[in-house]
Amino acid sequence: MSNYQVDENGFYGEFGGAFIPELLYPNIAELKENYLQIEQSFDFQAEFQKLLKDYVGRPTPLFLAERLSEKYGAEIWLKREDLCHTGAHKVNNTIGQILLAQRLGKKRIIAETGAGQHGVATATVCALKGLECIVYMGEKDIQRQAPNVARMKMLGATVRPASSGSKTLKDATNEAMRDWINNPEDTHYIIGSVVGPHPYPDMVARYQAVISQEIKKQMEGLPDYVIACVGGGSNAMGAFYHFLDNKELQLIGVEAAGHGIESGKTAATLTLGTPGVLHASRSIMMQDQDGQVVEPHSISAGLDYPGIGPAHAWLKVSERAKYMAVTDAEALEAAVECSKLEGIIPALETAHAFSVLKDLKLKPTDRVVINLSGRGDKDMETYMRELKL
Repeated sequence: MSNYQVDENGFYGEFGGAFIPELLYPNIAELKENYLQIEQSFDFQAEFQKLLKDYVGRPTPLFLAERLSEKYGAEIWLKREDLCHTGAHKVNNTIGQILLAQRLGKKRIIAETGAGQHGVATATVCALKGLECIVYMGEKDIQRQAPNVARMKMLGATVRPASSGSKTLKDATNEAMRDWINNPEDTHYIIGSVVGPHPYPDMVARYQAVISQEIKKQMEGLPDYVIACVGGGSNAMGAFYHFLDNKELQLIGVEAAGHGIESGKTAATLTLGTPGVLHASRSIMMQDQDGQVVEPHSISAGLDYPGIGPAHAWLKVSERAKYMAVTDAEALEAAVECSKLEGIIPALETAHAFSVLKDLKLKPTDRVVINLSGRGDKDMETYMRELKL
Protein backbone atom coordinates (compact mmCIF):
# COMPACT_ATOMS: atom_id res chain seq x y z
CA MET A 1 0.00 0.00 0.00
CA SER A 2 1.80 3.04 -1.42
CA ASN A 3 3.70 5.69 0.48
CA TYR A 4 2.78 4.76 4.04
CA GLN A 5 4.16 1.22 4.17
CA VAL A 6 7.72 0.26 5.03
CA ASP A 7 10.23 0.25 2.15
CA GLU A 8 12.69 -2.52 1.35
CA ASN A 9 15.28 -0.98 3.68
CA GLY A 10 12.94 -0.84 6.64
CA PHE A 11 12.09 2.88 6.48
CA TYR A 12 8.86 4.86 6.55
CA GLY A 13 10.00 8.00 4.79
CA GLU A 14 12.90 9.26 6.92
CA PHE A 15 12.00 7.07 9.93
CA GLY A 16 12.64 3.44 10.83
CA GLY A 17 15.67 1.29 10.06
CA ALA A 18 17.62 -0.98 12.40
CA PHE A 19 20.24 0.80 14.52
CA ILE A 20 21.44 -2.23 16.46
CA PRO A 21 24.62 -3.44 18.18
CA GLU A 22 26.70 -5.92 16.22
CA LEU A 23 25.73 -8.77 18.56
CA LEU A 24 22.10 -8.48 17.40
CA TYR A 25 22.83 -8.61 13.66
CA PRO A 26 22.20 -12.38 13.39
CA ASN A 27 18.85 -12.12 15.24
CA ILE A 28 17.60 -9.24 13.14
CA ALA A 29 18.90 -10.78 9.91
CA GLU A 30 17.10 -14.04 10.71
CA LEU A 31 13.82 -12.17 11.25
CA LYS A 32 14.22 -9.99 8.14
CA GLU A 33 14.91 -12.98 5.94
CA ASN A 34 12.04 -15.10 7.23
CA TYR A 35 9.13 -13.12 8.67
CA LEU A 36 7.28 -12.35 5.45
CA GLN A 37 7.72 -15.82 4.01
CA ILE A 38 6.47 -17.43 7.24
CA GLU A 39 3.64 -14.93 7.76
CA GLN A 40 2.35 -15.51 4.23
CA SER A 41 2.62 -19.32 4.31
CA PHE A 42 -0.52 -21.44 4.29
CA ASP A 43 0.19 -23.34 7.51
CA PHE A 44 1.02 -20.14 9.45
CA GLN A 45 -2.13 -18.37 8.30
CA ALA A 46 -4.27 -21.44 8.99
CA GLU A 47 -3.05 -21.67 12.60
CA PHE A 48 -3.03 -17.87 13.12
CA GLN A 49 -6.59 -17.41 11.87
CA LYS A 50 -7.87 -20.41 13.84
CA LEU A 51 -6.37 -19.07 17.09
CA LEU A 52 -7.69 -15.55 16.41
CA LYS A 53 -11.18 -17.01 15.97
CA ASP A 54 -11.32 -19.78 18.59
CA TYR A 55 -8.86 -18.55 21.25
CA VAL A 56 -9.01 -14.74 21.02
CA GLY A 57 -12.69 -14.55 20.06
CA ARG A 58 -12.40 -12.64 16.77
CA PRO A 59 -13.98 -10.92 15.02
CA THR A 60 -14.53 -8.49 17.87
CA PRO A 61 -17.85 -6.55 17.68
CA LEU A 62 -18.23 -3.06 16.25
CA PHE A 63 -20.69 -1.50 18.67
CA LEU A 64 -22.86 1.58 18.05
CA ALA A 65 -22.55 3.68 21.22
CA GLU A 66 -26.00 5.29 21.14
CA ARG A 67 -25.73 7.55 24.20
CA LEU A 68 -22.28 8.85 23.23
CA SER A 69 -23.65 9.38 19.72
CA GLU A 70 -26.54 11.42 21.10
CA LYS A 71 -24.23 13.55 23.22
CA TYR A 72 -21.72 14.34 20.46
CA GLY A 73 -24.16 14.57 17.54
CA ALA A 74 -22.63 11.91 15.31
CA GLU A 75 -22.53 8.12 15.00
CA ILE A 76 -19.92 6.86 17.50
CA TRP A 77 -18.85 3.26 16.94
CA LEU A 78 -16.59 1.30 19.29
CA LYS A 79 -14.29 -1.46 18.03
CA ARG A 80 -14.39 -3.79 21.00
CA GLU A 81 -10.79 -5.00 21.33
CA ASP A 82 -11.46 -5.01 25.08
CA LEU A 83 -13.45 -8.19 24.47
CA CYS A 84 -10.40 -10.07 23.18
CA HIS A 85 -9.13 -12.90 25.39
CA THR A 86 -6.79 -11.29 27.99
CA GLY A 87 -8.67 -7.99 27.68
CA ALA A 88 -6.81 -6.05 25.01
CA HIS A 89 -5.64 -5.99 21.40
CA LYS A 90 -2.13 -7.04 22.44
CA VAL A 91 -2.91 -10.75 22.06
CA ASN A 92 -3.25 -10.43 18.25
CA ASN A 93 0.43 -9.58 17.91
CA THR A 94 1.56 -12.02 20.58
CA ILE A 95 -0.03 -15.00 18.85
CA GLY A 96 1.54 -13.98 15.54
CA GLN A 97 5.04 -13.59 17.01
CA ILE A 98 4.94 -16.83 18.99
CA LEU A 99 3.89 -18.80 15.91
CA LEU A 100 6.79 -17.11 14.10
CA ALA A 101 9.21 -17.91 16.95
CA GLN A 102 8.19 -21.57 16.93
CA ARG A 103 8.87 -21.81 13.21
CA LEU A 104 12.31 -20.27 13.83
CA GLY A 105 13.05 -22.94 16.45
CA LYS A 106 13.10 -20.61 19.47
CA LYS A 107 12.40 -22.12 22.91
CA ARG A 108 12.59 -19.04 25.13
CA ILE A 109 10.39 -15.93 24.92
CA ILE A 110 11.15 -12.52 26.44
CA ALA A 111 8.98 -9.43 26.43
CA GLU A 112 8.66 -5.99 27.97
CA THR A 113 5.45 -4.43 29.22
CA GLY A 114 4.17 -1.13 30.59
CA ALA A 115 0.48 -1.47 31.42
CA GLY A 116 0.90 -5.21 31.68
CA GLN A 117 -1.51 -6.12 28.87
CA HIS A 118 1.30 -7.14 26.50
CA GLY A 119 2.96 -9.09 29.31
CA VAL A 120 -0.27 -10.91 30.12
CA ALA A 121 -0.87 -11.68 26.44
CA THR A 122 2.68 -13.03 26.08
CA ALA A 123 2.44 -15.13 29.24
CA THR A 124 -0.92 -16.46 28.09
CA VAL A 125 0.22 -17.63 24.67
CA CYS A 126 3.51 -18.99 26.08
CA ALA A 127 1.41 -21.11 28.47
CA LEU A 128 -0.71 -22.27 25.54
CA LYS A 129 2.38 -23.28 23.59
CA GLY A 130 4.50 -24.55 26.50
CA LEU A 131 7.32 -22.00 26.10
CA GLU A 132 9.46 -20.36 28.80
CA CYS A 133 8.36 -16.75 29.32
CA ILE A 134 10.26 -13.87 30.93
CA VAL A 135 8.64 -10.43 31.13
CA TYR A 136 10.54 -7.24 31.97
CA MET A 137 8.55 -4.51 33.69
CA GLY A 138 9.46 -1.21 35.34
CA GLU A 139 9.27 -1.20 39.13
CA LYS A 140 6.84 1.73 39.03
CA ASP A 141 4.58 -0.13 36.60
CA ILE A 142 4.75 -3.30 38.72
CA GLN A 143 3.26 -1.29 41.56
CA ARG A 144 0.49 0.43 39.57
CA GLN A 145 -0.45 -2.67 37.54
CA ALA A 146 -0.37 -5.26 40.33
CA PRO A 147 -3.35 -7.32 39.06
CA ASN A 148 -1.63 -7.89 35.72
CA VAL A 149 1.62 -8.85 37.45
CA ALA A 150 -0.31 -11.49 39.41
CA ARG A 151 -1.91 -12.75 36.20
CA MET A 152 1.48 -13.15 34.51
CA LYS A 153 2.87 -15.09 37.46
CA MET A 154 -0.22 -17.33 37.61
CA LEU A 155 0.27 -18.09 33.92
CA GLY A 156 3.80 -19.30 34.66
CA ALA A 157 5.83 -16.29 33.54
CA THR A 158 8.81 -14.81 35.38
CA VAL A 159 8.42 -11.06 35.91
CA ARG A 160 11.76 -9.26 36.18
CA PRO A 161 11.70 -5.65 37.49
CA ALA A 162 13.54 -2.82 35.74
CA SER A 163 14.84 -0.51 38.45
CA SER A 164 16.79 2.07 36.41
CA GLY A 165 15.69 5.47 35.08
CA SER A 166 12.01 6.25 35.48
CA LYS A 167 11.31 2.55 36.25
CA THR A 168 8.72 2.40 33.48
CA LEU A 169 8.33 0.98 29.96
CA LYS A 170 11.45 2.62 28.51
CA ASP A 171 13.62 0.99 31.15
CA ALA A 172 11.90 -2.39 30.79
CA THR A 173 12.63 -2.22 27.06
CA ASN A 174 16.31 -1.54 27.79
CA GLU A 175 16.47 -4.62 30.03
CA ALA A 176 14.76 -6.83 27.46
CA MET A 177 17.23 -5.65 24.79
CA ARG A 178 20.16 -6.58 27.06
CA ASP A 179 18.68 -10.05 27.64
CA TRP A 180 18.28 -10.60 23.89
CA ILE A 181 21.87 -9.54 23.22
CA ASN A 182 23.09 -12.05 25.82
CA ASN A 183 20.86 -14.90 24.57
CA PRO A 184 20.84 -14.65 20.78
CA GLU A 185 20.54 -18.34 19.91
CA ASP A 186 17.42 -19.71 21.60
CA THR A 187 15.45 -16.55 22.45
CA HIS A 188 12.81 -14.54 20.58
CA TYR A 189 12.03 -11.04 21.83
CA ILE A 190 8.34 -10.23 21.42
CA ILE A 191 8.16 -6.46 21.12
CA GLY A 192 4.66 -5.37 22.00
CA SER A 193 4.29 -2.29 19.87
CA VAL A 194 5.24 -0.90 16.45
CA VAL A 195 8.64 0.21 17.76
CA GLY A 196 12.16 -1.21 17.70
CA PRO A 197 14.39 -2.17 14.78
CA HIS A 198 13.06 -3.26 11.40
CA PRO A 199 11.26 -5.62 10.85
CA TYR A 200 9.40 -5.24 14.19
CA PRO A 201 7.30 -2.15 13.31
CA ASP A 202 6.09 -3.78 10.09
CA MET A 203 5.67 -7.21 11.68
CA VAL A 204 3.57 -5.96 14.61
CA ALA A 205 1.49 -3.75 12.29
CA ARG A 206 0.68 -6.78 10.11
CA TYR A 207 -0.47 -8.83 13.11
CA GLN A 208 -2.62 -5.94 14.40
CA ALA A 209 -4.01 -5.08 10.95
CA VAL A 210 -6.83 -7.54 11.58
CA ILE A 211 -8.48 -4.67 13.52
CA SER A 212 -8.90 -2.34 10.52
CA GLN A 213 -9.61 -5.28 8.23
CA GLU A 214 -12.62 -6.13 10.40
CA ILE A 215 -13.73 -2.50 10.80
CA LYS A 216 -13.75 -2.05 7.04
CA LYS A 217 -15.93 -5.11 6.60
CA GLN A 218 -18.22 -4.34 9.54
CA MET A 219 -18.83 -0.68 8.61
CA GLU A 220 -20.10 -1.49 5.11
CA GLY A 221 -18.34 1.57 3.76
CA LEU A 222 -15.79 3.99 5.08
CA PRO A 223 -16.15 5.82 8.39
CA ASP A 224 -15.28 9.52 8.49
CA TYR A 225 -12.88 9.24 11.45
CA VAL A 226 -10.82 6.46 13.02
CA ILE A 227 -9.48 7.41 16.47
CA ALA A 228 -7.03 5.50 18.66
CA CYS A 229 -4.68 6.24 21.54
CA VAL A 230 -0.91 6.10 20.91
CA GLY A 231 1.96 5.18 23.19
CA GLY A 232 4.23 3.11 21.01
CA GLY A 233 1.26 2.96 18.67
CA SER A 234 0.27 -0.68 18.02
CA ASN A 235 -3.48 -0.42 18.50
CA ALA A 236 -3.59 2.77 16.42
CA MET A 237 -1.55 1.20 13.62
CA GLY A 238 -3.85 -1.82 13.65
CA ALA A 239 -6.89 0.45 13.42
CA PHE A 240 -5.31 2.64 10.69
CA TYR A 241 -3.62 -0.03 8.56
CA HIS A 242 -6.28 -0.80 5.96
CA PHE A 243 -7.40 2.84 5.78
CA LEU A 244 -4.03 4.46 5.09
CA ASP A 245 -4.79 5.04 1.41
CA ASN A 246 -8.39 6.20 1.97
CA LYS A 247 -7.45 9.86 2.27
CA GLU A 248 -11.05 11.06 2.54
CA LEU A 249 -11.06 9.45 5.99
CA GLN A 250 -9.40 11.22 8.95
CA LEU A 251 -7.01 9.22 11.12
CA ILE A 252 -6.50 10.64 14.61
CA GLY A 253 -3.95 9.39 17.12
CA VAL A 254 -4.22 10.56 20.73
CA GLU A 255 -1.15 10.75 22.94
CA ALA A 256 -0.76 11.48 26.63
CA ALA A 257 -0.19 15.10 27.65
CA GLY A 258 0.19 14.04 31.28
CA HIS A 259 -0.06 17.12 33.51
CA GLY A 260 -0.01 19.34 30.39
CA ILE A 261 2.15 19.88 27.30
CA GLU A 262 4.30 22.55 28.96
CA SER A 263 4.30 21.04 32.45
CA GLY A 264 7.49 19.01 32.13
CA LYS A 265 5.48 15.94 33.12
CA THR A 266 4.13 14.67 29.82
CA ALA A 267 4.41 11.85 27.29
CA ALA A 268 3.29 13.92 24.27
CA THR A 269 6.08 12.67 22.03
CA LEU A 270 4.70 13.76 18.66
CA THR A 271 3.79 17.20 20.00
CA LEU A 272 7.11 17.97 21.69
CA GLY A 273 9.59 15.47 20.26
CA THR A 274 12.33 15.72 17.65
CA PRO A 275 13.93 13.10 15.38
CA GLY A 276 16.35 10.73 17.04
CA VAL A 277 17.20 7.07 17.62
CA LEU A 278 15.49 5.24 20.47
CA HIS A 279 15.37 1.48 20.97
CA ALA A 280 17.12 0.80 17.66
CA SER A 281 15.02 2.78 15.19
CA ARG A 282 14.90 6.39 14.02
CA SER A 283 11.68 8.09 14.96
CA ILE A 284 10.50 11.07 16.98
CA MET A 285 11.38 11.10 20.65
CA MET A 286 11.41 13.41 23.65
CA GLN A 287 15.01 14.46 24.21
CA ASP A 288 16.99 17.39 25.56
CA GLN A 289 19.51 19.49 23.63
CA ASP A 290 22.24 16.92 24.34
CA GLY A 291 20.15 14.06 22.91
CA GLN A 292 19.37 12.59 26.33
CA VAL A 293 15.93 11.01 26.70
CA VAL A 294 13.46 13.16 28.65
CA GLU A 295 11.62 11.02 31.17
CA PRO A 296 7.93 10.81 30.21
CA HIS A 297 4.88 10.97 32.44
CA SER A 298 1.36 9.70 31.97
CA ILE A 299 -1.28 8.45 34.37
CA SER A 300 -1.55 5.55 31.92
CA ALA A 301 1.32 3.05 32.09
CA GLY A 302 0.72 2.01 28.48
CA LEU A 303 1.27 5.56 27.18
CA ASP A 304 4.19 6.39 29.48
CA TYR A 305 6.87 6.17 26.75
CA PRO A 306 9.19 8.90 25.35
CA GLY A 307 9.14 7.57 21.76
CA ILE A 308 6.70 6.49 19.08
CA GLY A 309 6.68 3.92 16.31
CA PRO A 310 8.42 5.15 13.12
CA ALA A 311 5.31 4.64 11.01
CA HIS A 312 3.43 7.11 13.22
CA ALA A 313 6.28 9.60 12.95
CA TRP A 314 5.96 9.37 9.16
CA LEU A 315 2.16 9.68 9.24
CA LYS A 316 2.60 12.83 11.35
CA VAL A 317 5.29 14.42 9.14
CA SER A 318 3.49 13.50 5.91
CA GLU A 319 0.24 14.87 7.43
CA ARG A 320 -1.65 11.66 6.65
CA ALA A 321 -2.73 11.42 10.29
CA LYS A 322 -3.45 14.04 12.92
CA TYR A 323 -2.17 13.63 16.47
CA MET A 324 -3.75 15.28 19.51
CA ALA A 325 -2.65 15.33 23.18
CA VAL A 326 -4.92 14.75 26.19
CA THR A 327 -4.10 15.36 29.84
CA ASP A 328 -4.46 12.90 32.70
CA ALA A 329 -7.45 14.84 34.01
CA GLU A 330 -9.19 14.87 30.62
CA ALA A 331 -8.65 11.12 30.23
CA LEU A 332 -10.15 10.44 33.66
CA GLU A 333 -13.17 12.59 32.79
CA ALA A 334 -13.65 10.71 29.51
CA ALA A 335 -13.36 7.34 31.28
CA VAL A 336 -16.13 8.30 33.69
CA GLU A 337 -18.30 9.54 30.83
CA CYS A 338 -17.90 6.33 28.81
CA SER A 339 -18.60 4.24 31.90
CA LYS A 340 -21.78 6.09 32.81
CA LEU A 341 -23.16 6.51 29.28
CA GLU A 342 -22.29 3.12 27.79
CA GLY A 343 -21.65 0.78 30.72
CA ILE A 344 -18.08 0.21 29.52
CA ILE A 345 -15.08 1.02 31.73
CA PRO A 346 -12.23 1.61 29.29
CA ALA A 347 -8.53 1.17 29.93
CA LEU A 348 -6.84 4.45 30.84
CA GLU A 349 -5.04 4.32 27.49
CA THR A 350 -8.29 4.16 25.57
CA ALA A 351 -9.85 6.88 27.73
CA HIS A 352 -7.44 9.33 26.07
CA ALA A 353 -8.98 8.48 22.69
CA PHE A 354 -12.51 9.14 23.96
CA SER A 355 -11.49 12.54 25.28
CA VAL A 356 -10.97 14.14 21.84
CA LEU A 357 -14.65 13.74 20.91
CA LYS A 358 -15.32 17.08 22.63
CA ASP A 359 -12.72 18.79 20.44
CA LEU A 360 -13.97 17.61 17.04
CA LYS A 361 -16.49 19.54 14.98
CA LEU A 362 -18.72 16.58 14.20
CA LYS A 363 -21.74 16.58 11.89
CA PRO A 364 -24.83 14.35 12.38
CA THR A 365 -23.85 12.37 9.28
CA ASP A 366 -20.31 11.68 10.51
CA ARG A 367 -19.39 8.11 11.42
CA VAL A 368 -16.62 7.88 14.02
CA VAL A 369 -14.82 4.68 15.04
CA ILE A 370 -12.88 4.62 18.32
CA ASN A 371 -10.62 1.64 18.82
CA LEU A 372 -11.45 0.52 22.36
CA SER A 373 -8.08 -1.13 22.80
CA GLY A 374 -8.46 -2.56 26.29
CA ARG A 375 -10.71 -2.83 29.32
CA GLY A 376 -10.30 -0.89 32.52
CA ASP A 377 -10.11 -3.69 35.07
CA LYS A 378 -6.33 -3.35 35.28
CA ASP A 379 -6.64 0.37 36.05
CA MET A 380 -9.19 0.14 38.85
CA GLU A 381 -6.61 0.92 41.55
CA THR A 382 -5.72 4.17 39.72
CA TYR A 383 -9.37 4.99 39.09
CA MET A 384 -10.19 4.37 42.78
CA ARG A 385 -7.32 6.61 43.93
CA GLU A 386 -7.79 9.45 41.45
CA LEU A 387 -11.61 9.50 41.48
CA LYS A 388 -11.83 8.80 45.24
CA LEU A 389 -14.26 5.92 44.64
